This record gives sequence, C-alpha cells and structure tokens, in this order.
Amino acid sequence: MALTLTVADEVTALAPGFTHLAVEAHGLVNGPSDDHSSALLDDAARRLADRLGGRAPHEDPHMAAWREVYTAFGAKPSRTRNSAEALAKRALADGGLPRINLLVDVYNAISVAHLIPVGGEDLDRISGGMRLVRATGDEPFTTVAAGAETVEHPEPGEIVWCDGEGVTCRRWNWRQGPRTRLTEESVNALFLLESLAPMTDGELRAAGAELAESLEKVSPGARITVREPGR
Repeated sequence: MALTLTVADEVTALAPGFTHLAVEAHGLVNGPSDDHSSALLDDAARRLADRLGGRAPHEDPHMAAWREVYTAFGAKPSRTRNSAEALAKRALADGGLPRINLLVDVYNAISVAHLIPVGGEDLDRISGGMRLVRATGDEPFTTVAAGAETVEHPEPGEIVWCDGEGVTCRRWNWRQGPRTRLTEESVNALFLLESLAPMTDGELRAAGAELAESLEKVSPGARITVREPGR
C-alpha cells in the first residue's frame, strides 16, 4: 500500500504555489558511492553552473521563492537554507558535493541539476503516513549532537514533515533526522521532490522522471512508481 502524504491547510495557505512529487521504490540495492554515482554528482554540478550562468544559487527564481516561504514561517533563509540551495552552494565550492552512498548521491544529483529540494526516506523506518504541518513545538525530533542521540523540538509555527513517531525533517526541507534517512541497508524508499511557483508541474515531472531513470540504473530490478504531483 502506498505511503500517504498529507499537506495541512495552514501550509497551503502559507505557500499556495507549493506542490510535491513522490517517487516510491521497492527492492533497491544500496551501497557505497562509486564511480557512477560520483560522475552523476559531477555532471549535476556542471549543469547547475550552466543554469546559473554566474549567478548565486539564491538568485535563481525557484530558490528566491523558497527564501520567501522560509521567511514567512519565521526561518532565516540566509542562515538555514533549504536543502537545494545548501547543496548548490557546496556544488559550486572548491570541495564539491559530498559522496554519501549510492541512493543519496542519486537524489542529491537530481536536486542540484534541477535546483529543487529532494529528500529520501527509508520506507521501513516511517511510522504511518507523512504529514507536512505547522508545528506546535511539542513534536519530538530525534537527532545527533556531539556524537550522542538527542531529542529537540521545532519552534511553534515551523513547517515540518512528521510521521507517527515525530518530526522527520525540520524547517520544511532543511534538516532530516537520522531515524528515517537512507543507509546502505535501505531497500525500500520514498523520494520527495518539492517545488514552488515559478517551477512548473512539467519541470517537476521531468525531475521525477530523471530520478526514476537514475534509480533504475543503480538498482536494476527495483519496482519504481512516480506519482502525479500532489499525490
């Protein structure tokens, strides 16, 4: 049964141009980063540089829209950048993009090439459905600080993704918790691509289709479903 994704009305009211596209995959084979996934990241960085044409990532219209939304729910977008902008800055820096594992490399490459926030969740670690809501401030967010597991709480009004156990990602798509992230042992996953106007549904679908194609190449035989935007 497909994982349910729900966007709360108060989130839609804050960002009426928001939509998402989910790619669900079963039977994946993950592993350490390799030459293929490294090449995907290098190619994504080249595509990003061509797209920006010398501009900074935050000057792209899609990233500018995310900065406006972050400001609307009380975050400081220059200090807590959305995941796509943060990755783009690393891609353009001398050190380049980090190599994590095959699946994370694949979705990071899509995020950078299309300049869109993309997240990956281990389906076997998600409790119930996932909801995008404005936090009350009481929800638990399990993370790691100074090498030890700790529980934080989002700020009241903050936009968060959560499941039945608590917050899975803070400040919309800023920081994912370790509980549901993809590891080399992950076999079933949900990839979430998030867009705001002026990105079109056609551009969102193109990014989702490229992600599905890349997943099929690194994990032949996986069962991959690309949902329609908003589903």
